[in-house]
Amino acid sequence: MGELLLGIDIGTYSSKGVLCRPDGQVVADARREHRMAVPRPGWAEQDADAVWWTDFASIARELASAVRAGDRIAAVAASAIGPCLLPIDETGRPLRAGILYGVDVRATEQIVELESRFSPEALFALGGMRLTSQAVGPKLLWLRQHEPAIWRRAERFHTASSYLVLRLTGRHVIDRHTASHFNPLIDLGRLAWDDRFADAIAPIERLPELAWSDELVGVVTPDAARETGIPAGTPVTGGTVDALAEAVSVGAVRPGDLMLMYGSTAFMILVTDGLRTHRDLWATGGAFRGQRAMAAGMSTTGSATTWFRDNLARDLEASGGGGYAELAHEAAMAPPGANGLLFLPYLSGERTPLHDPDARGVIAGLSLANDRADLYRALLEGTSFGIRQIIETMRESGAPIERVIAVGGGATSKLWLEIVSSAAGVIQELPARTIGASYGDAFLAGIAAGLIDGLDALDRDWVTLTDRIRPVPTLAAAYDSLYPLFRRLYRDSRPTVNALAAWERSSSNLAEQPGAAHPAPRADAAAPFAAQTAES
Repeated sequence: MGELLLGIDIGTYSSKGVLCRPDGQVVADARREHRMAVPRPGWAEQDADAVWWTDFASIARELASAVRAGDRIAAVAASAIGPCLLPIDETGRPLRAGILYGVDVRATEQIVELESRFSPEALFALGGMRLTSQAVGPKLLWLRQHEPAIWRRAERFHTASSYLVLRLTGRHVIDRHTASHFNPLIDLGRLAWDDRFADAIAPIERLPELAWSDELVGVVTPDAARETGIPAGTPVTGGTVDALAEAVSVGAVRPGDLMLMYGSTAFMILVTDGLRTHRDLWATGGAFRGQRAMAAGMSTTGSATTWFRDNLARDLEASGGGGYAELAHEAAMAPPGANGLLFLPYLSGERTPLHDPDARGVIAGLSLANDRADLYRALLEGTSFGIRQIIETMRESGAPIERVIAVGGGATSKLWLEIVSSAAGVIQELPARTIGASYGDAFLAGIAAGLIDGLDALDRDWVTLTDRIRPVPTLAAAYDSLYPLFRRLYRDSRPTVNALAAWERSSSNLAEQPGAAHPAPRADAAAPFAAQTAES
Protein backbone atom coordinates (compact mmCIF):
# COMPACT_ATOMS: atom_id res chain seq x y z
CA MET A 1 0.00 0.00 0.00
CA GLY A 2 1.37 3.43 -0.97
CA GLU A 3 1.70 5.89 1.90
CA LEU A 4 0.50 9.48 1.29
CA LEU A 5 1.12 12.59 3.37
CA LEU A 6 -1.59 15.25 3.56
CA GLY A 7 -0.63 18.87 4.23
CA ILE A 8 -3.13 21.73 4.34
CA ASP A 9 -2.38 25.40 5.00
CA ILE A 10 -4.92 28.13 5.80
CA GLY A 11 -3.51 31.55 4.83
CA THR A 12 -4.81 35.08 5.16
CA TYR A 13 -6.43 35.17 1.72
CA SER A 14 -6.24 31.61 0.44
CA SER A 15 -5.85 28.00 1.54
CA LYS A 16 -3.86 25.26 -0.16
CA GLY A 17 -3.43 21.54 0.23
CA VAL A 18 -1.20 18.81 -1.21
CA LEU A 19 -0.99 15.05 -1.17
CA CYS A 20 2.62 13.86 -1.33
CA ARG A 21 4.54 10.64 -1.26
CA PRO A 22 7.40 10.31 1.26
CA ASP A 23 9.88 11.13 -1.51
CA GLY A 24 8.28 14.55 -2.08
CA GLN A 25 6.32 13.64 -5.20
CA VAL A 26 3.09 15.65 -5.36
CA VAL A 27 0.12 13.44 -6.16
CA ALA A 28 -2.63 16.06 -6.01
CA ASP A 29 -3.22 19.64 -4.86
CA ALA A 30 -6.16 21.93 -4.18
CA ARG A 31 -6.79 25.59 -3.39
CA ARG A 32 -9.55 27.82 -2.01
CA GLU A 33 -9.90 31.60 -1.76
CA HIS A 34 -11.42 33.49 1.16
CA ARG A 35 -11.56 36.93 2.72
CA MET A 36 -10.33 38.78 5.79
CA ALA A 37 -12.82 40.90 7.68
CA VAL A 38 -11.84 44.41 8.77
CA PRO A 39 -14.73 45.45 11.06
CA ARG A 40 -13.04 48.75 11.92
CA PRO A 41 -9.63 50.38 11.37
CA GLY A 42 -6.87 48.41 13.06
CA TRP A 43 -8.93 45.24 13.43
CA ALA A 44 -8.53 42.03 11.42
CA GLU A 45 -10.71 38.95 11.92
CA GLN A 46 -11.79 35.66 10.35
CA ASP A 47 -14.60 33.26 11.15
CA ALA A 48 -12.97 30.06 12.40
CA ASP A 49 -15.67 27.74 11.05
CA ALA A 50 -16.71 29.59 7.89
CA VAL A 51 -13.09 30.18 6.80
CA TRP A 52 -10.53 28.02 8.61
CA TRP A 53 -12.43 24.78 9.09
CA THR A 54 -14.62 25.05 5.97
CA ASP A 55 -11.55 25.53 3.77
CA PHE A 56 -9.70 22.71 5.51
CA ALA A 57 -12.59 20.25 5.22
CA SER A 58 -13.30 21.18 1.60
CA ILE A 59 -9.67 20.78 0.52
CA ALA A 60 -9.35 17.55 2.50
CA ARG A 61 -12.42 16.07 0.81
CA GLU A 62 -11.10 16.99 -2.63
CA LEU A 63 -7.69 15.48 -1.95
CA ALA A 64 -9.08 12.41 -0.20
CA SER A 65 -11.13 11.73 -3.32
CA ALA A 66 -7.88 11.75 -5.32
CA VAL A 67 -6.41 8.84 -3.34
CA ARG A 68 -6.08 5.92 -5.72
CA ALA A 69 -6.70 2.27 -5.00
CA GLY A 70 -3.74 0.82 -3.16
CA ASP A 71 -2.81 4.16 -1.55
CA ARG A 72 -3.79 5.56 1.83
CA ILE A 73 -3.36 8.80 3.77
CA ALA A 74 -0.79 7.89 6.41
CA ALA A 75 -0.52 11.21 8.30
CA VAL A 76 -1.94 14.75 8.32
CA ALA A 77 -0.42 18.12 9.22
CA ALA A 78 -2.05 21.54 9.20
CA SER A 79 -0.65 25.04 9.29
CA ALA A 80 -2.42 28.37 9.41
CA ILE A 81 -2.04 32.06 9.98
CA GLY A 82 -0.90 32.91 13.41
CA PRO A 83 -0.68 33.78 16.15
CA CYS A 84 -4.42 34.40 16.45
CA LEU A 85 -6.81 34.50 19.38
CA LEU A 86 -9.91 32.31 19.27
CA PRO A 87 -12.02 31.75 22.41
CA ILE A 88 -14.04 28.52 22.38
CA ASP A 89 -16.75 27.20 24.68
CA GLU A 90 -16.98 23.90 26.51
CA THR A 91 -18.26 22.16 23.36
CA GLY A 92 -15.23 23.31 21.36
CA ARG A 93 -17.15 25.88 19.30
CA PRO A 94 -15.93 29.45 18.70
CA LEU A 95 -17.50 32.22 20.75
CA ARG A 96 -16.53 34.97 18.29
CA ALA A 97 -14.49 35.48 15.14
CA GLY A 98 -10.77 34.86 15.46
CA ILE A 99 -8.66 37.94 16.19
CA LEU A 100 -5.74 37.79 13.77
CA TYR A 101 -1.99 38.11 14.17
CA GLY A 102 0.07 41.32 14.12
CA VAL A 103 -2.04 43.07 11.47
CA ASP A 104 -4.71 43.42 14.18
CA VAL A 105 -3.53 46.27 16.42
CA ARG A 106 -6.56 46.67 18.70
CA ALA A 107 -4.64 45.84 21.90
CA THR A 108 -2.28 48.83 21.89
CA GLU A 109 -3.68 50.19 25.17
CA GLN A 110 -3.39 46.76 26.79
CA ILE A 111 0.32 46.61 25.86
CA VAL A 112 0.84 49.93 27.62
CA GLU A 113 -1.14 48.72 30.62
CA LEU A 114 0.86 45.50 30.99
CA GLU A 115 4.19 47.25 30.57
CA SER A 116 3.21 49.85 33.15
CA ARG A 117 2.12 47.21 35.63
CA PHE A 118 4.99 44.72 35.25
CA SER A 119 7.74 46.71 33.43
CA PRO A 120 8.99 45.96 29.91
CA GLU A 121 12.17 44.45 31.37
CA ALA A 122 10.29 41.83 33.41
CA LEU A 123 8.08 40.91 30.47
CA PHE A 124 11.07 40.57 28.14
CA ALA A 125 12.99 38.49 30.67
CA LEU A 126 10.24 35.87 30.65
CA GLY A 127 9.06 35.85 27.05
CA GLY A 128 12.22 36.84 25.20
CA MET A 129 10.17 39.37 23.25
CA ARG A 130 8.67 42.77 23.90
CA LEU A 131 4.91 43.04 23.75
CA THR A 132 3.75 43.99 20.26
CA SER A 133 0.67 43.60 18.07
CA GLN A 134 1.93 40.06 17.36
CA ALA A 135 1.55 39.06 21.02
CA VAL A 136 -1.58 37.18 22.07
CA GLY A 137 -1.39 38.15 25.75
CA PRO A 138 -2.51 41.78 25.26
CA LYS A 139 -5.33 40.60 22.99
CA LEU A 140 -6.50 38.26 25.75
CA LEU A 141 -6.56 41.24 28.08
CA TRP A 142 -8.48 43.25 25.46
CA LEU A 143 -11.05 40.44 25.28
CA ARG A 144 -11.30 40.33 29.08
CA GLN A 145 -11.90 44.09 29.28
CA HIS A 146 -14.09 44.68 26.22
CA GLU A 147 -16.00 41.39 25.85
CA PRO A 148 -16.16 40.07 29.43
CA ALA A 149 -19.12 37.76 28.78
CA ILE A 150 -17.19 35.94 26.07
CA TRP A 151 -14.05 35.86 28.20
CA ARG A 152 -15.96 34.26 31.09
CA ARG A 153 -17.59 31.66 28.81
CA ALA A 154 -14.33 30.71 27.14
CA GLU A 155 -13.27 27.21 28.13
CA ARG A 156 -10.05 27.48 26.11
CA PHE A 157 -8.14 30.00 24.02
CA HIS A 158 -6.83 28.73 20.70
CA THR A 159 -5.06 29.94 17.58
CA ALA A 160 -5.92 29.06 13.97
CA SER A 161 -3.74 25.94 13.59
CA SER A 162 -4.57 24.58 17.04
CA TYR A 163 -8.28 24.96 16.26
CA LEU A 164 -7.79 22.78 13.19
CA VAL A 165 -6.01 20.18 15.34
CA LEU A 166 -8.90 20.34 17.82
CA ARG A 167 -11.49 19.80 15.08
CA LEU A 168 -9.48 16.87 13.72
CA THR A 169 -8.54 15.11 16.96
CA GLY A 170 -10.66 16.53 19.78
CA ARG A 171 -7.44 17.48 21.61
CA HIS A 172 -6.36 20.93 22.79
CA VAL A 173 -2.79 21.19 21.45
CA ILE A 174 -0.66 24.07 20.17
CA ASP A 175 2.82 23.95 18.68
CA ARG A 176 5.68 25.65 20.52
CA HIS A 177 6.51 28.03 17.68
CA THR A 178 3.03 29.57 17.71
CA ALA A 179 2.81 29.41 21.49
CA SER A 180 5.98 31.52 21.70
CA HIS A 181 3.78 34.48 20.71
CA PHE A 182 1.37 33.94 23.61
CA ASN A 183 3.63 36.17 25.70
CA PRO A 184 3.69 37.06 28.51
CA LEU A 185 2.19 33.67 29.40
CA ILE A 186 5.14 31.55 28.25
CA ASP A 187 8.68 31.12 29.50
CA LEU A 188 10.73 31.22 26.32
CA GLY A 189 13.77 29.73 28.03
CA ARG A 190 11.85 26.57 28.94
CA LEU A 191 9.25 26.81 26.16
CA ALA A 192 6.61 26.12 28.79
CA TRP A 193 3.54 27.99 30.03
CA ASP A 194 4.23 30.28 32.99
CA ASP A 195 1.61 31.84 35.28
CA ARG A 196 3.56 34.72 36.87
CA PHE A 197 1.55 37.31 34.88
CA ALA A 198 -1.53 35.16 34.34
CA ASP A 199 -3.73 36.79 37.00
CA ALA A 200 -3.77 39.98 34.94
CA ILE A 201 -4.57 38.23 31.66
CA ALA A 202 -6.00 34.70 31.64
CA PRO A 203 -5.47 31.41 33.48
CA ILE A 204 -2.91 29.24 31.75
CA GLU A 205 -5.21 26.27 32.38
CA ARG A 206 -7.32 27.66 29.54
CA LEU A 207 -4.43 27.35 27.08
CA PRO A 208 -3.80 24.24 24.94
CA GLU A 209 -1.11 21.68 25.68
CA LEU A 210 2.29 22.31 24.10
CA ALA A 211 3.77 20.11 21.38
CA TRP A 212 6.38 20.19 18.62
CA SER A 213 5.37 20.47 14.98
CA ASP A 214 7.08 17.16 14.16
CA GLU A 215 5.16 15.36 16.92
CA LEU A 216 2.02 13.24 16.54
CA VAL A 217 -0.65 14.51 18.95
CA GLY A 218 -3.74 12.50 18.08
CA VAL A 219 -5.76 10.82 15.37
CA VAL A 220 -8.67 11.86 13.17
CA THR A 221 -11.95 11.27 15.00
CA PRO A 222 -15.00 9.65 13.36
CA ASP A 223 -16.80 13.03 13.30
CA ALA A 224 -13.82 14.71 11.60
CA ALA A 225 -13.57 11.81 9.17
CA ARG A 226 -17.18 12.34 8.08
CA GLU A 227 -16.53 16.04 7.44
CA THR A 228 -13.13 15.77 5.77
CA GLY A 229 -13.02 12.41 4.06
CA ILE A 230 -9.79 11.58 5.90
CA PRO A 231 -10.07 8.06 7.36
CA ALA A 232 -10.70 7.90 11.09
CA GLY A 233 -7.59 6.95 13.02
CA THR A 234 -5.19 8.80 10.69
CA PRO A 235 -2.34 10.34 12.77
CA VAL A 236 -2.24 14.16 13.11
CA THR A 237 0.75 16.37 13.98
CA GLY A 238 0.90 19.37 16.30
CA GLY A 239 0.58 21.84 13.40
CA THR A 240 2.28 25.20 13.12
CA VAL A 241 2.24 28.71 11.64
CA ASP A 242 2.15 28.93 7.84
CA ALA A 243 5.46 30.79 7.59
CA LEU A 244 7.33 28.11 9.53
CA ALA A 245 5.83 25.39 7.33
CA GLU A 246 6.87 27.47 4.31
CA ALA A 247 10.44 27.56 5.65
CA VAL A 248 10.40 23.78 5.96
CA SER A 249 9.02 23.48 2.42
CA VAL A 250 12.15 25.08 0.92
CA GLY A 251 14.71 23.48 3.22
CA ALA A 252 15.34 26.36 5.65
CA VAL A 253 15.68 23.99 8.61
CA ARG A 254 19.28 24.25 9.88
CA PRO A 255 20.98 26.94 11.98
CA GLY A 256 21.96 29.84 9.74
CA ASP A 257 19.14 29.23 7.23
CA LEU A 258 16.95 32.30 6.66
CA MET A 259 13.67 32.06 4.79
CA LEU A 260 12.59 35.34 3.20
CA MET A 261 8.96 35.08 2.16
CA TYR A 262 7.53 37.58 -0.30
CA GLY A 263 3.81 37.43 0.37
CA SER A 264 1.15 39.99 1.20
CA THR A 265 3.55 40.66 4.07
CA ALA A 266 7.26 39.96 4.09
CA PHE A 267 8.01 37.33 6.69
CA MET A 268 11.40 36.01 7.72
CA ILE A 269 12.37 33.00 9.83
CA LEU A 270 15.99 32.40 10.82
CA VAL A 271 16.87 29.03 12.36
CA THR A 272 19.29 29.80 15.20
CA ASP A 273 22.01 27.95 17.06
CA GLY A 274 20.19 27.99 20.38
CA LEU A 275 18.08 30.73 21.95
CA ARG A 276 18.80 34.19 20.51
CA THR A 277 16.79 37.24 21.51
CA HIS A 278 16.48 40.86 20.43
CA ARG A 279 14.01 43.41 21.74
CA ASP A 280 12.90 44.32 18.22
CA LEU A 281 12.40 40.77 16.89
CA TRP A 282 10.45 37.64 17.81
CA ALA A 283 12.34 34.76 19.41
CA THR A 284 10.48 31.47 19.05
CA GLY A 285 10.61 27.73 19.17
CA GLY A 286 11.36 25.98 15.90
CA ALA A 287 9.59 23.27 13.95
CA PHE A 288 11.63 20.34 15.25
CA ARG A 289 12.24 19.08 18.79
CA GLY A 290 14.56 21.39 20.69
CA GLN A 291 15.02 23.78 17.78
CA ARG A 292 14.98 27.58 18.12
CA ALA A 293 14.25 30.32 15.62
CA MET A 294 14.03 34.06 15.23
CA ALA A 295 11.16 35.59 13.27
CA ALA A 296 10.35 38.98 11.81
CA GLY A 297 7.61 40.43 9.66
CA MET A 298 6.80 43.60 7.79
CA SER A 299 3.12 44.53 7.63
CA THR A 300 2.66 45.54 3.99
CA THR A 301 4.95 44.46 1.16
CA GLY A 302 3.04 42.44 -1.43
CA SER A 303 -0.18 44.04 -0.24
CA ALA A 304 1.44 47.43 -0.91
CA THR A 305 2.07 46.40 -4.51
CA THR A 306 -1.58 45.34 -4.73
CA TRP A 307 -2.66 48.70 -3.31
CA PHE A 308 -0.46 50.46 -5.87
CA ARG A 309 -1.86 48.46 -8.77
CA ASP A 310 -5.47 48.85 -7.67
CA ASN A 311 -5.21 52.61 -7.21
CA LEU A 312 -2.52 53.81 -9.61
CA ALA A 313 -2.38 51.19 -12.36
CA ARG A 314 -5.93 50.03 -13.01
CA ASP A 315 -5.20 50.18 -16.73
CA LEU A 316 -2.88 47.17 -16.27
CA GLU A 317 -5.18 44.90 -14.28
CA ALA A 318 -6.54 43.12 -17.34
CA SER A 319 -3.09 41.85 -18.32
CA GLY A 320 -2.27 38.18 -17.83
CA GLY A 321 -0.13 38.73 -14.73
CA GLY A 322 -2.51 41.18 -13.12
CA GLY A 323 -0.31 44.14 -14.08
CA TYR A 324 2.65 43.37 -11.83
CA ALA A 325 5.01 42.36 -14.63
CA GLU A 326 4.15 45.56 -16.52
CA LEU A 327 4.74 47.67 -13.42
CA ALA A 328 8.08 45.96 -12.84
CA HIS A 329 9.04 46.63 -16.47
CA GLU A 330 8.22 50.31 -16.01
CA ALA A 331 10.14 50.47 -12.73
CA ALA A 332 13.19 48.85 -14.32
CA MET A 333 13.40 51.86 -16.64
CA ALA A 334 13.76 54.21 -13.64
CA PRO A 335 17.21 54.63 -12.08
CA PRO A 336 18.10 53.45 -8.56
CA GLY A 337 16.73 56.00 -6.16
CA ALA A 338 13.66 56.48 -8.38
CA ASN A 339 14.70 59.93 -9.51
CA GLY A 340 14.91 61.30 -6.00
CA LEU A 341 12.07 59.45 -4.25
CA LEU A 342 11.94 57.58 -0.95
CA PHE A 343 8.91 55.49 0.02
CA LEU A 344 8.10 54.34 3.56
CA PRO A 345 5.99 51.20 2.91
CA TYR A 346 4.10 51.30 6.21
CA LEU A 347 0.56 51.26 4.80
CA SER A 348 -0.86 49.39 7.80
CA GLY A 349 1.54 50.26 10.58
CA GLU A 350 4.77 48.30 10.86
CA ARG A 351 5.79 45.25 12.80
CA THR A 352 9.48 44.39 13.16
CA PRO A 353 11.73 46.08 13.96
CA LEU A 354 9.71 49.30 14.44
CA HIS A 355 6.69 47.87 16.28
CA ASP A 356 4.77 51.02 15.43
CA PRO A 357 1.07 50.34 14.73
CA ASP A 358 0.62 54.04 13.92
CA ALA A 359 3.34 54.13 11.26
CA ARG A 360 2.01 55.16 7.86
CA GLY A 361 3.22 55.31 4.29
CA VAL A 362 5.25 58.33 3.23
CA ILE A 363 6.49 59.39 -0.22
CA ALA A 364 9.31 61.91 0.06
CA GLY A 365 10.96 63.92 -2.71
CA LEU A 366 7.97 63.98 -5.05
CA SER A 367 8.20 66.48 -7.90
CA LEU A 368 6.50 67.21 -11.21
CA ALA A 369 9.28 65.27 -12.90
CA ASN A 370 8.30 61.95 -11.28
CA ASP A 371 6.02 59.42 -12.94
CA ARG A 372 4.40 56.08 -12.11
CA ALA A 373 7.59 54.16 -12.85
CA ASP A 374 9.48 56.20 -10.25
CA LEU A 375 6.75 55.69 -7.68
CA TYR A 376 6.63 51.92 -8.15
CA ARG A 377 10.39 51.58 -8.06
CA ALA A 378 10.47 53.68 -4.88
CA LEU A 379 7.90 51.32 -3.34
CA LEU A 380 10.02 48.25 -4.15
CA GLU A 381 13.11 50.01 -2.82
CA GLY A 382 11.30 51.00 0.37
CA THR A 383 10.31 47.40 1.09
CA SER A 384 13.91 46.37 0.38
CA PHE A 385 15.27 48.87 2.89
CA GLY A 386 12.82 47.44 5.43
CA ILE A 387 14.16 43.94 4.76
CA ARG A 388 17.72 45.23 5.16
CA GLN A 389 16.79 46.74 8.52
CA ILE A 390 15.44 43.38 9.71
CA ILE A 391 18.54 41.49 8.56
CA GLU A 392 20.79 44.00 10.33
CA THR A 393 18.72 43.58 13.50
CA MET A 394 18.96 39.79 13.30
CA ARG A 395 22.74 40.04 13.07
CA GLU A 396 22.77 42.31 16.12
CA SER A 397 21.45 39.33 18.11
CA GLY A 398 24.60 37.41 17.24
CA ALA A 399 22.74 34.87 15.14
CA PRO A 400 24.70 33.95 12.00
CA ILE A 401 22.99 34.06 8.59
CA GLU A 402 24.60 31.48 6.32
CA ARG A 403 22.14 31.46 3.45
CA VAL A 404 18.91 33.18 2.39
CA ILE A 405 16.16 31.29 0.57
CA ALA A 406 13.55 33.44 -1.18
CA VAL A 407 10.00 32.16 -1.61
CA GLY A 408 6.53 33.46 -2.37
CA GLY A 409 4.70 35.26 -5.12
CA GLY A 410 6.91 38.33 -5.02
CA ALA A 411 9.96 36.14 -5.63
CA THR A 412 8.79 35.80 -9.23
CA SER A 413 9.88 39.43 -9.78
CA LYS A 414 13.53 39.45 -10.85
CA LEU A 415 13.68 43.22 -10.37
CA TRP A 416 12.42 43.06 -6.79
CA LEU A 417 14.86 40.27 -5.94
CA GLU A 418 17.79 42.25 -7.40
CA ILE A 419 16.80 45.36 -5.46
CA VAL A 420 16.54 43.39 -2.19
CA SER A 421 19.86 41.58 -2.69
CA SER A 422 21.58 44.86 -3.57
CA ALA A 423 19.99 46.85 -0.74
CA ALA A 424 20.47 44.17 1.93
CA GLY A 425 23.81 42.81 0.73
CA VAL A 426 22.69 39.18 0.59
CA ILE A 427 22.64 36.37 -1.96
CA GLN A 428 19.17 34.90 -2.34
CA GLU A 429 18.75 31.28 -3.40
CA LEU A 430 15.61 30.29 -5.29
CA PRO A 431 13.95 26.87 -5.21
CA ALA A 432 13.08 25.19 -8.50
CA ARG A 433 9.45 25.11 -7.39
CA THR A 434 7.57 26.88 -4.64
CA ILE A 435 4.54 24.90 -3.61
CA GLY A 436 4.06 26.64 -0.28
CA ALA A 437 3.41 25.90 3.35
CA SER A 438 1.22 22.87 2.63
CA TYR A 439 4.27 21.13 1.13
CA GLY A 440 6.17 21.77 4.36
CA ASP A 441 3.17 20.42 6.28
CA ALA A 442 3.33 17.20 4.28
CA PHE A 443 7.03 16.85 5.11
CA LEU A 444 6.33 17.41 8.82
CA ALA A 445 3.61 14.76 8.66
CA GLY A 446 6.10 12.33 7.15
CA ILE A 447 8.75 13.07 9.77
CA ALA A 448 6.23 12.71 12.62
CA ALA A 449 4.88 9.44 11.27
CA GLY A 450 8.34 7.97 10.76
CA LEU A 451 7.91 7.74 6.97
CA ILE A 452 10.79 10.16 6.26
CA ASP A 453 14.19 9.33 7.70
CA GLY A 454 15.38 12.85 8.60
CA LEU A 455 16.09 16.37 7.42
CA ASP A 456 18.56 15.16 4.80
CA ALA A 457 15.54 13.96 2.82
CA LEU A 458 14.72 17.62 2.12
CA ASP A 459 17.97 18.14 0.21
CA ARG A 460 17.86 14.68 -1.35
CA ASP A 461 14.26 14.44 -2.49
CA TRP A 462 12.06 17.41 -1.64
CA VAL A 463 13.91 20.66 -2.45
CA THR A 464 16.11 21.74 -5.36
CA LEU A 465 17.67 25.21 -5.32
CA THR A 466 18.30 26.31 -8.90
CA ASP A 467 19.18 30.01 -9.01
CA ARG A 468 21.04 32.67 -7.05
CA ILE A 469 20.35 36.41 -7.04
CA ARG A 470 23.49 38.36 -6.15
CA PRO A 471 23.89 42.05 -5.27
CA VAL A 472 24.46 44.30 -8.28
CA PRO A 473 27.48 46.50 -7.39
CA THR A 474 26.11 49.71 -8.95
CA LEU A 475 22.75 49.24 -7.21
CA ALA A 476 24.40 48.33 -3.90
CA ALA A 477 26.44 51.56 -3.94
CA ALA A 478 23.34 53.67 -4.58
CA TYR A 479 21.32 51.94 -1.88
CA ASP A 480 24.12 52.22 0.68
CA SER A 481 23.91 56.00 0.27
CA LEU A 482 20.10 56.09 0.38
CA TYR A 483 19.55 53.71 3.30
CA PRO A 484 20.52 56.23 6.02
CA LEU A 485 18.04 58.68 4.48
CA PHE A 486 15.34 55.99 4.63
CA ARG A 487 16.03 55.47 8.34
CA ARG A 488 16.04 59.23 8.98
CA LEU A 489 12.80 59.75 7.05
CA TYR A 490 10.95 57.43 9.44
CA ARG A 491 12.42 59.09 12.52
CA ASP A 492 11.61 62.59 11.26
CA SER A 493 8.10 61.84 10.01
CA ARG A 494 6.99 59.63 12.89
CA PRO A 495 5.51 62.38 15.10
CA THR A 496 3.41 63.66 12.21
CA VAL A 497 2.12 60.32 10.92
CA ASN A 498 1.43 59.07 14.45
CA ALA A 499 -0.60 62.21 15.09
CA LEU A 500 -2.49 61.63 11.84
CA ALA A 501 -3.26 58.06 12.91
CA ALA A 502 -4.62 59.35 16.22
CA TRP A 503 -6.69 61.93 14.34
CA GLU A 504 -8.07 59.16 12.11
CA ARG A 505 -9.15 57.19 15.17
CA SER A 506 -10.83 60.19 16.73
CA SER A 507 -12.64 60.88 13.46
CA SER A 508 -13.81 57.26 13.35
CA ASN A 509 -15.10 57.55 16.91
CA LEU A 510 -17.04 60.68 16.00
CA ALA A 511 -18.56 58.87 13.04
CA GLU A 512 -19.83 56.17 15.40
CA GLN A 513 -21.76 58.58 17.60
CA PRO A 514 -25.57 58.17 17.58
CA GLY A 515 -27.09 59.73 14.49
CA ALA A 516 -23.81 59.83 12.56
CA ALA A 517 -23.65 58.15 9.19
CA HIS A 518 -20.93 55.54 8.97
CA PRO A 519 -20.14 52.63 6.66
CA ALA A 520 -20.96 49.02 7.45
CA PRO A 521 -18.09 46.68 8.38
CA ARG A 522 -16.10 45.87 5.27
CA ALA A 523 -14.14 42.86 4.12
CA ASP A 524 -10.76 43.30 2.51
CA ALA A 525 -10.17 40.77 -0.26
CA ALA A 526 -7.00 42.33 -1.64
CA ALA A 527 -4.83 39.54 -3.00
CA PRO A 528 -1.12 39.41 -2.23
CA PHE A 529 1.44 40.01 -4.99
CA ALA A 530 1.04 37.11 -7.45
CA ALA A 531 -0.79 35.40 -4.60
CA GLN A 532 0.71 31.96 -4.21
CA THR A 533 2.24 31.99 -0.78
CA ALA A 534 1.49 31.89 2.90
CA GLU A 535 0.90 35.07 4.86
CA SER A 536 1.74 35.52 8.49
